[in-house]
Amino acid sequence: MKQKRFILPESEIPTHWYNIHAEMPNKPMPLIHPGTKQPLKAEDLYPIFCEECSRQELNDKDAWIEIPEAVREQYAYYRCTPLVRAYGLEKALGTPAHIYFKNESVSPVGSHKLNSALPQAYYCKKEGIENITTETGAGQWGAALSYAASVFDLNCAVYQVKISYEQKPYRRSIMQTFGAQVTPSPSMSTRAGKDILTKDPSHTGSLGTAISEAVELATQTPSCKYTLGSVLNHVAIHQSVIGLEAEKQMAMAGEYPDIVIGCFGGGSNFGGIAFPFMRHNIKDGKTTRFIAAEPASCPKLTKGVFKYDFADESGYTPLLPMYTLGHRFKPANIHAGGLRFHGAGMIVSQLIKDGMIEAVDVDQLETFEAGTLFAKTEGIIPAPESSHAIAAAINEAKKCIETGEEKVILFNLSGHGLIDMQAYDRYIAGDLQNHAVSQEEVNANIEADKLD
Repeated sequence: MKQKRFILPESEIPTHWYNIHAEMPNKPMPLIHPGTKQPLKAEDLYPIFCEECSRQELNDKDAWIEIPEAVREQYAYYRCTPLVRAYGLEKALGTPAHIYFKNESVSPVGSHKLNSALPQAYYCKKEGIENITTETGAGQWGAALSYAASVFDLNCAVYQVKISYEQKPYRRSIMQTFGAQVTPSPSMSTRAGKDILTKDPSHTGSLGTAISEAVELATQTPSCKYTLGSVLNHVAIHQSVIGLEAEKQMAMAGEYPDIVIGCFGGGSNFGGIAFPFMRHNIKDGKTTRFIAAEPASCPKLTKGVFKYDFADESGYTPLLPMYTLGHRFKPANIHAGGLRFHGAGMIVSQLIKDGMIEAVDVDQLETFEAGTLFAKTEGIIPAPESSHAIAAAINEAKKCIETGEEKVILFNLSGHGLIDMQAYDRYIAGDLQNHAVSQEEVNANIEADKLD
């Protein structure tokens, strides 16, 4: 029988995270303080983030950062996660390609998000913080942080994008089960939320909106810090455990990836699977391709503009140099709620500029077609977000049918879709639609931001 799963023992859980910022050929431009318009120092972030995450965010010197033992002990509940050869999918496609996926859906909350939630909660606890807050789209990050807060005995408040709060009630229930307070965003509980609802009472929410509310709560509540599940560098650092494990597992399989793929919202799971392999392109002359798969309804990498922009709608956050659709962009109400963010992280944005990452945008119907095929052939119903990576992997595998090449394709299965069955119901019933954003719409939105 052919080996399908490659599993490392707990002793192989990484002892250090990888920080690609330290080894990038071209460093990204600095974060800018929204008030002074000067480059940020780590202490400028202390009012929002815990101090250790602030230091990690701006660390461009240390390629390796030690993982606290308390975090590794919590990682051991679900890591190391399996690397799986997708023989069933290969057979269905009739491709000579070898397809592998890193299965992050086996975590206690069903996604990769816990890899960063645990260290962020740990660092807050270590600093004596009592309350943490955040935003969440589809709910994977909110669920992960709620779990991590319960592990380290912290109070947790989550602002969930309103449309996802309504579409995904069971993710809300998961957060509440772990003791979190969950509020649909925009809400009337913050000044940012009130201002947004005053302008648009029917606003269905965006990640930028929810970030504004969470940051406001963090800065106005005693002993409270904001935590973030994507976009920023310290999150990608924590997520590097995915790719570091996958390196060893690919060696167990006797192969090395020609192509590495991750779905893309803000960059957490993409960076987690890609950056550890990318260091070999940078340092060792490897030629692996890296593909970020984003929704056609939120195409910041394929249609966005590179500029300094806010990560939130109200302008509370530092200015990031990134590909963006404009911080007031209102994405369509697609079911891949975790990918409905207007901007890309500054690390990924710089690597896109340097030609080290490719980007593709995928329509909603194509993602559900890919997710359904994957479920039938591999026995796992994927999250709508993860199905973007699956769709991109399928497209690359089909190209191998034409060329006859046995390329090795690795993608990150960032989460399962067992709490997204309402979306699959709508797909099966034929009720879903594509929502592609045109370049003209993006340009108009960017111009509107300038006027504001």
